[in-house]
Amino acid sequence: MDVADRAARLRTRLADIPCEALLVTNLTNVRYLTGFTGSAALLLVAADDAAELVFVTDGRYRDQAASELAAAGVEARTVIGLEEDARRQALASAAAGPGRLGLEAENVTWAQTRRFGRDWFPDAELVPTGGLVESLRLVKDAGEVARILAACEMADAALAAVRHRLGEGVTEADVALELEWQMRRLGAEGPSFETIVASGPNAAMPHHRAGPRRIIEGDLVVLDFGALVDGYHSDMTRTVMIGEPSETQSRMLDVVREAQAAGVAAVKAGAAARSVDDACRSVIREAGWDHAFLHGTGHGVGLDIHEPPRVARTADAMLADRQVVTVEPGVYLAEHGGVRIEDTVVVTPEGCRTLTLAPKDPQL
Repeated sequence: MDVADRAARLRTRLADIPCEALLVTNLTNVRYLTGFTGSAALLLVAADDAAELVFVTDGRYRDQAASELAAAGVEARTVIGLEEDARRQALASAAAGPGRLGLEAENVTWAQTRRFGRDWFPDAELVPTGGLVESLRLVKDAGEVARILAACEMADAALAAVRHRLGEGVTEADVALELEWQMRRLGAEGPSFETIVASGPNAAMPHHRAGPRRIIEGDLVVLDFGALVDGYHSDMTRTVMIGEPSETQSRMLDVVREAQAAGVAAVKAGAAARSVDDACRSVIREAGWDHAFLHGTGHGVGLDIHEPPRVARTADAMLADRQVVTVEPGVYLAEHGGVRIEDTVVVTPEGCRTLTLAPKDPQL
């Protein structure tokens, strides 16, 4: 990944605000710009190409910060402040003057904004900004796609190793634990999010938390999970039928499978994100279950499990080459359970490349 070039690309956007500098407080954005993976850091990026980056963290990360920034090829003045005053003074001196200083509006509290204005940067005009770094993160480079693909492959392999257990009377929590253990065994840092295993009536709740219920004959089982590799996420959902489906369950499986395929077929660079949602939703609407499709069709995936672009009926984004998104329609009926099928895909000029390849056959 070309991490070192990212700050330069950000600088070109500061001129449009306009801002003399941006204080990056979102840790995911700090990681994107520097390679730093710790839990405390601030980064000051000046619009002037000649100005150095100023990276500030605390003493816990003295060695880690130096190692990770060097590995990413990022040159920055690194300040290790044991006390907040030291970190404040380093940033205040770097941002000295009455210029406009951008803050990441969605990541700072009102109290922080007041403190920055009163104590940290009293001479600066603080300017709320939105999406400056996130807009850079929308399009993935080859290294990012490779990490997401590796995470998808680990999730595929984990499901293959665990799937047979669904017919053995295990609990939802058992399956979730085994999926997460398998992903770690394969090299993942951990799960992308709390693994969803929802069976029987629980499957009608899109974000049910895996619990003590035992999986039994006649259950639809929704498995929604992903692996984390070098900070990058995967996301996949498969639905498995335990035993023979009822007539309604069989129709649910067929409709969602058709809807999901229609959504994937609609993904293409230049397509409106809402058109992907409509491709899925129109199939489900035709089946009479529009009221049972309870969420949007998808979302971006990267350093965050949920990031732009949204894929929903109210989305206004256009898909672009090398964006990574999910396509995950579902139908949820309290008396029958739920069905969701989800793939993570990379947008291409011709369509998309599917990264999650686990079989979609619902029969155990």
